[in-house]
Amino acid sequence: MTGPVITWALGFGFAALGLALALNLWRLFKGPGVADRILALDTMVINAIGIIVLAGIANGEGTSFEAAMLLAMVGFVGTVAYCKFLLRGDIIE
Repeated sequence: MTGPVITWALGFGFAALGLALALNLWRLFKGPGVADRILALDTMVINAIGIIVLAGIANGEGTSFEAAMLLAMVGFVGTVAYCKFLLRGDIIE
């Protein structure tokens, strides 16, 4: 049971994060280099975390925050692995 201001703020947050995801998707496909594509993927993970947190606030569920934390950890490990592969050509030495 949220008030009208919270409802408006959640709608604005969803719209802003949706626009950010669309622009990141454009950078992912158009990116001039591999590093730009890796940064776009990392930023998309951050935006997805934001959407999950906003959905948790809107629904009043606590499990959404745990899912956001798991996605943050997986996104970090994925970005590190992509960068290590880009620099060295091998992930596991």
